[in-house]
Amino acid sequence: MVFTAGQIAGILEGEVEGNPEISVHKLAKIEEGETGSLTFLANPKYTSHIYTTKASVTIVNKDFIPEQQIETTMIKVDDAYESFSKLLQYYNEVKNNKTGIESPVFKAEDAVYGDNFYLGAFAYIGNKVTIGNNVKIYPNAFIGDNVKIDDNVTIFAGARIYSETVIGKNCMIHSGAIIGADGFGYSPNKDGEFIRIPQTGNVVLEDNVDVGAGTTIDRATLGSTLIKKGVKLDNQIQIAHNVEIGENTVIAAQTGIAGSAKIGKNCMIGGQVGIVGHITIGDNVKIQAQSGIGRNIKDNEVLQGSPSLAYGDFNKSYVHFKNLPKIIKQIEKLEKKINGDHNNE
Repeated sequence: MVFTAGQIAGILEGEVEGNPEISVHKLAKIEEGETGSLTFLANPKYTSHIYTTKASVTIVNKDFIPEQQIETTMIKVDDAYESFSKLLQYYNEVKNNKTGIESPVFKAEDAVYGDNFYLGAFAYIGNKVTIGNNVKIYPNAFIGDNVKIDDNVTIFAGARIYSETVIGKNCMIHSGAIIGADGFGYSPNKDGEFIRIPQTGNVVLEDNVDVGAGTTIDRATLGSTLIKKGVKLDNQIQIAHNVEIGENTVIAAQTGIAGSAKIGKNCMIGGQVGIVGHITIGDNVKIQAQSGIGRNIKDNEVLQGSPSLAYGDFNKSYVHFKNLPKIIKQIEKLEKKINGDHNNE
């Protein structure tokens, strides 16, 4: 796709300084810009690159004033980083604006879908599925029976959406994600054999939820596994049955959350965090990477370690952890000195 500086300025409500007819067809970092590329300058550390970049167009803040001659055409906006992000979103929308049903696919006769629908080859749509407007389902995706998908949802290639799942507006589900598989529910009988407990609930994703590649969200035993609006899930996360994750919480890769854990809103959870089942984590909690959470957590706590400690306590303790060999030698010297003093008495 090719855009002129003038067209881009129109999208961003910016002002052009330079040639409004110059065109771009790709994006680049400012230090790697080439003819025909679009870049941006937001971090002052990169200011020197605007004088040497070969990028045809550069998005800058309105208060930027060049201190020497530049070759690139500038588009001046209120916030260069925010505007570049907006442009990336616009580019993705244009690039992914596919419509129509490819062949071969399977779509149950009683499945219904809205306007501007795209269904990629080899996809499967089950019975009584309801799909809203502007939904894109890429090749090899599986949508089980009785699934409900609201407007503006994108489901990428190879994702699996099990029966009864409910997906809200503006959600994005990446390749390999599995939503609605059985929870890990077993009970031992008198012979010590583990008997599978039927998982009869579902998964509900509210509006504006993103699910990363390879992430799995299990259906509830009863009721719903609930991912509330605005939640962002990285790749390869495991969310067990009956978990609830509050609004606008973000979780990094390889985190595992055991059954019936409740996580509050606006939390930030780092990579490889482990959270035990049947606990409650409050709002605005920050959990550092590789922490192990085995207790209820109050609002606004910051945690690190396994088992986790308050963030400040962990850092203070770590100073001593790494000095343990030195501390032990000092203790041994003191013991020898004390024993020697006793022997001389």
